[in-house]
Amino acid sequence: MNRHDALTSAFLQELGPHTDHQPVFLQAVEEVARDVLTIEKNDAGWAAARVLHRLAEPDRILSFRVTWEDDAGTVHVNRGWRVQTSNAIGPYKGGLRFHPSVSVDVLKFLGFEQCFKNALTGLPLGGAKGGSDFDPSGRSRREIMRFCQAFMRALGPFIGPDRDVPAGDINVGPREIGFLFGAWRSQHDVFAGALTGKGLSYGGSEMRIEATGFGLVYFVCAMLAESGDAIEGKRVAISGKGNVATHAALKAIDSGATVITLSDTAGTLYAPDGLNRDTVAWVQARKAAGKDIADPPRDSGARFETDALPWIFEPEIALPCATQNEMDADMAKALVDGGCMVLAEGANMPLTADAAAVVETAGMAYAPGKAANAGGVAVSGLEMSQNSHRRFLDAGQIDAALRDIMHSIHAETAGEGRDSDRIDYRRGANVAAYRRLARAITAQGVI
Repeated sequence: MNRHDALTSAFLQELGPHTDHQPVFLQAVEEVARDVLTIEKNDAGWAAARVLHRLAEPDRILSFRVTWEDDAGTVHVNRGWRVQTSNAIGPYKGGLRFHPSVSVDVLKFLGFEQCFKNALTGLPLGGAKGGSDFDPSGRSRREIMRFCQAFMRALGPFIGPDRDVPAGDINVGPREIGFLFGAWRSQHDVFAGALTGKGLSYGGSEMRIEATGFGLVYFVCAMLAESGDAIEGKRVAISGKGNVATHAALKAIDSGATVITLSDTAGTLYAPDGLNRDTVAWVQARKAAGKDIADPPRDSGARFETDALPWIFEPEIALPCATQNEMDADMAKALVDGGCMVLAEGANMPLTADAAAVVETAGMAYAPGKAANAGGVAVSGLEMSQNSHRRFLDAGQIDAALRDIMHSIHAETAGEGRDSDRIDYRRGANVAAYRRLARAITAQGVI
């Protein structure tokens, strides 16, 4: 066993038995630990402060009941959580997710990753994540409003513009953010930037919806530029049909790429000659209506491949944008065998550990989500700044700032991950973020 493995194994055991049934969280911690424990051990102050252990143990986990009434008058009970991981460099910041798969395990993983992602932006943002096991599918607008109001009754006392600033995530879009913000404002009788992702009419920022997908493509363009290449003409496979996937598709199309796939749980929408903007807009409309994408317009040049995954269609660039652990080792091997050059994560940890090992062993340029999909939280940070200043920027200004932030993240990540013949983006992102967090944590003492 080499030193990295020995240090990592000892560290994971040190976390204690309460993490034994949290495999997703442990997967994320193990990946970071392998890259940063030697950095920590080589700095006496950071080692003595036990920086990584403090990041792996959230400041607090809020758990609460959410009781709400449906349109028929039936009372329902759901669970809600907020994992406040670290506020060492700024207010807790991270999204809210409404989905039956939400659990403490998933939220601890997301909150941990959020700390590193937010640190990479260079903005004063801590890390958190929250949500509920509530399933909004099939629910009316009024039912979703009542659920959001009930959720905020429980969470509201623990958030605020200088304390914890949630945003949206899976199934929490502009509509839900509006309901949540209205409930918080009514509860506190004050108007302040307690959430981001708000509508433009009440303090939101231009470009927030597009930010994660656009930022992902800006990061990929920076990766390609490292070798004197560009995205124009490249075949790009994207998984998912949500906000990140479709906006990444639009930005890639506008940048001259050939986007060949989007997908959902039933299969893949495949366009051999590339999707056009109209077809992507159709996918967005189907997603908004809660419908599948199995019957594309006849003139779209696309067909739906049931049960197929995007990675079998030999892309040069792969952008997994659906959910965690969506790509296994077999699909990673299909990408390698198909000649894929670049993989950048639009979702949080979409590759299993085995898939990541396949990609890295093959020498593919591989950017982790904490770097590549940081555009969303970056614009959330800009929204917080605009709320504080009571002064708002136009879309062009936000887009330029987003591009600059993504290029800065790339430069810092590449600088930390560069060796003699390649860039290890995963290691670079973990180390760069860890250094900023470690400096802040140790400067503030043992608290």
